[in-house]
Amino acid sequence: MIKQIESILKFKYYYLLALILLVSCAEKKNTTQETSFCSKIHRNDQITLSKTLEEIAPLMETKTGVYVLEDGSGSLVARAWLSEYAEKTIDIQYFIFSTDNVGLIACDYLIRAADRGVKIRIIVDDIMLDADIQDLLSVASHENISIKIYNPGINLGKNLFQKIGKLTTDFRGANQRMHNKTLIVDGKVVITGGRNIADEYFDYDHEYNFRDRDILLVGKESRKVTKSFNEFWNCSLTTGIENLVKNKDTDSQSADRYKRLHEYACNPANFWPQVRKRIENLPATFNSIKKSGDLVWVDNVHFISDAPGKNDGTKGLGGGGVSTTALISLIKNAKSSIVIQTPYLITSELSKNLFREAVNRGVKIRILTNSLASTDNVEAFSSYQTDRKKLLNTGVQIFEFRPDAAERTKIMTGELQEKLNHKPIFGLHAKSMVIDEKITVIGSFNLDPRSANLNTECVVIVHSDKVSRGVLNGMEEEFKPENSWETTLEFNPDLEVNKYKRLKTWTRKILPKSIL
Repeated sequence: MIKQIESILKFKYYYLLALILLVSCAEKKNTTQETSFCSKIHRNDQITLSKTLEEIAPLMETKTGVYVLEDGSGSLVARAWLSEYAEKTIDIQYFIFSTDNVGLIACDYLIRAADRGVKIRIIVDDIMLDADIQDLLSVASHENISIKIYNPGINLGKNLFQKIGKLTTDFRGANQRMHNKTLIVDGKVVITGGRNIADEYFDYDHEYNFRDRDILLVGKESRKVTKSFNEFWNCSLTTGIENLVKNKDTDSQSADRYKRLHEYACNPANFWPQVRKRIENLPATFNSIKKSGDLVWVDNVHFISDAPGKNDGTKGLGGGGVSTTALISLIKNAKSSIVIQTPYLITSELSKNLFREAVNRGVKIRILTNSLASTDNVEAFSSYQTDRKKLLNTGVQIFEFRPDAAERTKIMTGELQEKLNHKPIFGLHAKSMVIDEKITVIGSFNLDPRSANLNTECVVIVHSDKVSRGVLNGMEEEFKPENSWETTLEFNPDLEVNKYKRLKTWTRKILPKSIL
């Protein structure tokens, strides 16, 4: 929990629903000439999601179309367009939904969709939610928006003594969080993977961004994602926001409560016209993707999600889940190669033995994780640092991401590059694996005990040579010296950071591995 609390302070993740602080946040931004901005922005009423998918609708019945979203800007554009042209429903699960620029704009899209009659359901985890509960009620007061909180009791609506009581009387329960990240539109199109909703996940932050990866699914397997969402929505661990409040503020239902949010999002200083143009052009881009064959139709695609609550707790903080079991099975059955990207690399005896056994039967294993210089989480790095030599002794190769990786100029949002006279630091956040060059895994699962045993996670497993080659090509680029350091028994890049960060990392070694 120390790690999580510090993360909140460090990154100011004012979690969920940029829909929050709709008035107060927008008032701090420049909204001059507000009446002229929105009048210039029009939705194309001739376009619908159904019409866009009409050509591929027969394929969607029996197969799943797969497209990997590598760059943050493209992933943002896809989310925005899908929200703009959703016809019936938008279902959302996120661990972090920040009230920064990207978050506020995302919320504007959601509210405008709700105004058109689209039914929106949102599930967010309680642990990192930093919002005035009345503001959340204001959002949930929209007739077409419902918000539920997963596993409340640590944060929302609780005072300090109640929070401490939860931690001391139900430590395991307090640490069971929902880490799933899914966007489901009309039950037909899904985006899932590593990205949360905040500037740094879409290459928009001015100082620090994440190298991340999502996957877009259309068709058959999207039904399984919807089923998983419904399990979370209907489970006893999720509670409607209105049920967490005793005294409701009636002023939160004023008729113009979303006006300033709309004006903020319409302001070209906040949402660049070049990006809006990309969103407008997405149907043409999608047609090009279809014709080029980059939308890959696959028979063997599996969406796997842990059940709410993860496991029954009979093994203490251990116990695993279906996502953990699926990944273990893939590693055990690997024949020639395993390539992994994970921001946090905290290994147990079980995982080290799995790697050792795979290496002994001739499997080449390479892992890319964050360096001390690129990590956003010194607690996790501290544990990895302690076990790094043991892991190397299993025979795996380890590479650590450079904060000044050369590839950031290729994937960073072009509009931001034009605006800045410097390049932000990049850290790794992608959670992916390619096995035997033919099986690809993309999801929310970090290689650490928290993902293995406590957090609910979701992954997509794609059996496709073509998809695997595409993801592997990107991974190979990131193994190059200009993008990462190879760490060996004789060398590591820890000295690339200042003494303060090294000392801070060393002091975190007292934290138990099981909660990191």
